[in-house]
Amino acid sequence: MKRRHLLPLLAAPVLITRAGAQGSAQGRPITLIVPYAAGGGTDIVARELAPILMEQLGQSVVVENRGGAAGHVGATSVARARPDGTTLLFAVSTNIVVNPHLQRNDRINLSSVLSPVTKASSYQYVLVIDPKLPVTSLRELIDAGKRPNADFSFSSGGVGSNNHLAGILFAEAAGLQMEHISYRGTAPALQDVVTGRVTMNFSSPPPAVPLAKEGRLRALAVTGNHRLPSLPDVPTLSEAGLPGIVILGWHGIFAPAGTPDGEMSRLEAAANKAIRDPRFARSLERDGLEVAAAQPRADFAVAIREEYEFWGKKVRELDLKAE
Repeated sequence: MKRRHLLPLLAAPVLITRAGAQGSAQGRPITLIVPYAAGGGTDIVARELAPILMEQLGQSVVVENRGGAAGHVGATSVARARPDGTTLLFAVSTNIVVNPHLQRNDRINLSSVLSPVTKASSYQYVLVIDPKLPVTSLRELIDAGKRPNADFSFSSGGVGSNNHLAGILFAEAAGLQMEHISYRGTAPALQDVVTGRVTMNFSSPPPAVPLAKEGRLRALAVTGNHRLPSLPDVPTLSEAGLPGIVILGWHGIFAPAGTPDGEMSRLEAAANKAIRDPRFARSLERDGLEVAAAQPRADFAVAIREEYEFWGKKVRELDLKAE
């Protein structure tokens, strides 16, 4: 079996200021919207980047959570914001290229009404399970899941979210039948694995790695093509018995379409400097993520449109529907 899947894949608002910082042209701080509840991977990475981005821009940055509909609520709120560079979205890829296909009553094409500023990070997922389950390897988990009345389930941050699609692709590859349980973000989805209400989750690394190290979750595999430095004893899916399965995601910064080119260029330059700051790179490494490869925003936009079309076909093929 050879296949490779690329997933085009949260606290009160925090005001980050700096003494003597220059105000924006509009005299207002930038609001960086995270479209999930507090405590999940997207929120963690956004809050690590925000103070460094503030330094590069020379203006205040407000990180604000607007969860709901697997990120669609927050993403569309940015798409409808004034296109002046003061409202930005910190998104995972599924917010832009997957979830819009699931919104039957709001088929807004986020790949065209949001303009990409830059890709911030790339990452793989961590398969974590309730540590009370009597399995210690991926093969034991798959064998247990195929037994009669196994009653396995997996949680996600909503239909069409990155960990939902990762769970679907894993179940397909492993030949498992599992119930999907949807939440408003990765943090609550993980919590119910910790408490034993749900069997497993395919989490982005930032919220899962600490819980795995504390023993509150058991990490069985990572979904990339190499092990995470933060979890060196946890094998890849391929090493653990599912060869050829690679599931990846990314984070990106977006502005409303129509934001002036000059402002977009300013945001892009500042964001790229912030992303490549050694402090951010260290935080990503600690969290199990990587700095995204440099890519002009025009090329990023082309790649997003291609992913949007691909996932439109895949959503129809899988008959996915928002809950």
